[in-house]
Amino acid sequence: MTVTDRWVLRLRGAETSPRVRLICIPYAGGSPEAFRAWSSGLAPDVELLAVQLPGRGARLRHPLYEDWKPLLDDTFAALEPYLREPHAFYGHSFGGRLAYELTHLAETRFPDRTRRLFVGGCRSPDVPQQTPLLHTRTDADFRAALEQMGGSPAEVLRNDLLMAMLLPTIRGEIRLAEMWQDWHPGGVLAPITAVYGRDDPIDSHREMRHWPRFSRGRGEVVELAGGHFFMTSHGPELVHIINTRLEEDDG
Repeated sequence: MTVTDRWVLRLRGAETSPRVRLICIPYAGGSPEAFRAWSSGLAPDVELLAVQLPGRGARLRHPLYEDWKPLLDDTFAALEPYLREPHAFYGHSFGGRLAYELTHLAETRFPDRTRRLFVGGCRSPDVPQQTPLLHTRTDADFRAALEQMGGSPAEVLRNDLLMAMLLPTIRGEIRLAEMWQDWHPGGVLAPITAVYGRDDPIDSHREMRHWPRFSRGRGEVVELAGGHFFMTSHGPELVHIINTRLEEDDG
């Protein structure tokens, strides 16, 4: 298995020559398999890829990242073979932050190849992180907060053995998400579509309304029904938005 094989899952190839690759990055501790349900809804000429970070699936025992720079360097190196052709990023929550940082790198190395950046459930870079910080809580309080957020089944969160394996990954990536801030004056060239859940108590319209400021092209903020994890609860609606915007970008 190559480094790229470990990092990137091809969830669906395009039925024809791919017009664009959609590279998806999950939320903290999330599985890239969460995006597989999008396969049937995406336009037939869109290839669907997902990034598999350390600490889950086949990479469960791989070392976790504690700082942004090595995470970015390694993720970008694994994605490089896929960034030479037209592509777009979708990142959710922590994944939205990582997708934004990768867009900066991709636009430097492969100009005009990033068609669009989609961010879901992710505060804009200029919005301060809410406090108290989630990653500093005790295990019991941390698990209770995760259950309130609704991203994982209760039976998983209440399984002590399973959570002993998963908590370090979730906590570590939430820590990175909470430490993230605006490091790039000027934003990115790619259009940005920022999507939030109407009932999201974490990243509402208030936290996401400034995302258009971070595109030197076009930017928009779109509301969907659902909470913080609308990408799974309202996947077809989100995929429709993605299809529509990618079609517009190709027009």
